Amino acid sequence: MSGQEPIAVPAAASSGERIWTLPNLLSFLRLLLIPVFLWLALGPRHDLIALGVLVVSGITDYLDGWLARRLGQSSRLGSLLDPIADRLYILAVVIALAIRDIVPWWLAVVLPLRDVVMAALVPALRTRGYSSLPVHFLGKAATFCLLYAFPLLLLGQGDGTGPLLARVFGWAFTVWGVGLYWWAAILYVGQVRRLLASTPPLRRGSRA
Repeated sequence: MSGQEPIAVPAAASSGERIWTLPNLLSFLRLLLIPVFLWLALGPRHDLIALGVLVVSGITDYLDGWLARRLGQSSRLGSLLDPIADRLYILAVVIALAIRDIVPWWLAVVLPLRDVVMAALVPALRTRGYSSLPVHFLGKAATFCLLYAFPLLLLGQGDGTGPLLARVFGWAFTVWGVGLYWWAAILYVGQVRRLLASTPPLRRGSRA
């Protein structure tokens, strides 16, 4: 982060309250596809179709941000939906893979535990008039790694060179993703500590 970048977003700040925009509709679509993926992966186990759902999710993840900037349709709702959809996808996929014994259960605990730590920071931020932290590059990189890792691990089931390569690259992305995910969380905690030390608490009744 550069020295010019704010370390938190004021609770009252908003880039728009529009709901029915194309970027937001794509984010809603991503959320609706989560149970579809879980059913495909855990029910009939149509892995190729489940992978197709993940591909669609990845494409819409890119498109909603690109369209928001291109069309000038950024909104407060969109800024909330995008990371929520990313985290829910990661959680859904890692739980599905753990149920199928493709990944160990500790991985299904470590990832959501990081989000619990992040959520625990919000009450402290609100005492200073802030609602969230800006998205850090490391957090984006971690999400990128994990969204590639789990489809590769799903493709890695079976024998042969193809599945073997998918497992190798899948676990490489997983290790990097988990490491970056927690590294970003540690940086966020440090930012909150500095914010609490440098900013006086709001007066009672003045919180957003």
